[in-house]
Amino acid sequence: MQTYVVLEALAGQSVELSPGDFIGRSSAAALSVDDGRVSEAHAMVSLREGQLHLLPLRGGLAVGGEPVSHVVLRPGLTVELAPGVPLRVVEVHLPAEVLGIEGEGLARQMLPAVGSLVDEGRLRLVAGWREDAVAQLWTAGEGFRVRVGGETLGVAAGDTLTLGERRLRFVALPLGEAGPRTTRRLGDFAEPLHLMARFDTVQVHRQERAPVIFSGMQARLFTELVAVDGPVAWSVLTGELWPDEDDASVRRGRLDALLLRVRRRLRASGIRADLVRTDGAGTLELVRYPHDRIEDFS
Repeated sequence: MQTYVVLEALAGQSVELSPGDFIGRSSAAALSVDDGRVSEAHAMVSLREGQLHLLPLRGGLAVGGEPVSHVVLRPGLTVELAPGVPLRVVEVHLPAEVLGIEGEGLARQMLPAVGSLVDEGRLRLVAGWREDAVAQLWTAGEGFRVRVGGETLGVAAGDTLTLGERRLRFVALPLGEAGPRTTRRLGDFAEPLHLMARFDTVQVHRQERAPVIFSGMQARLFTELVAVDGPVAWSVLTGELWPDEDDASVRRGRLDALLLRVRRRLRASGIRADLVRTDGAGTLELVRYPHDRIEDFS
């Protein structure tokens, strides 16, 4: 039930990547590419509507010498991170179903390759290993394992997990329902937005209404999401927002507080709250409808 892609980089280095893994020059990347033309967080693997995509983060992508906004990963395809820095898709594994989890206070969602259940007033599933988590989960061969209170168990669809008074269930999710869907217009209730990003200032314009202006860190959040133009892991995003803070838990706390302020501002201004969306597994993105327009001046 695992979803992954095997990519071959320079010198024949082959690495298996799962949705949410990123490629870059950073040693923390799932596929680290030691080349000055590659950004620290260059691109990320994402599962969307039953297909694995490679999405640019802080770098560009090209296929056949032509720049592309994203790539659907298929065996035999070669993607360039920069001229002379190719990645070859060796294998793509897309099962009919993937393992997910749901329960009291936790929306149904796919399990990441490595994830943690954290309880900070509400239960959340985040990507990556958190020592302060109430439980950690990870892939192991063809299945998943969960660690709770020092005990490690194998889990599969139909199994349950009790955390205090909460009872969670592991479920099989059809692959097409597992990742974020391509945004579609749901009706005329959402008025068109024109977002103008200028690094430390972001303006959101609507028809016949005064623009809403974001500044400071709120503007930085928007400009980073505009630059990525797709889903991004919270660890990558917070590394851009607070590059001098080494403690990931501190960065995560800052991000949660920042998102709370942004969403309050959006609601108070009458702007749809899903403009900035999180998927419950540690990934964020800027959601745009077909009639929205975004300009990046940063």
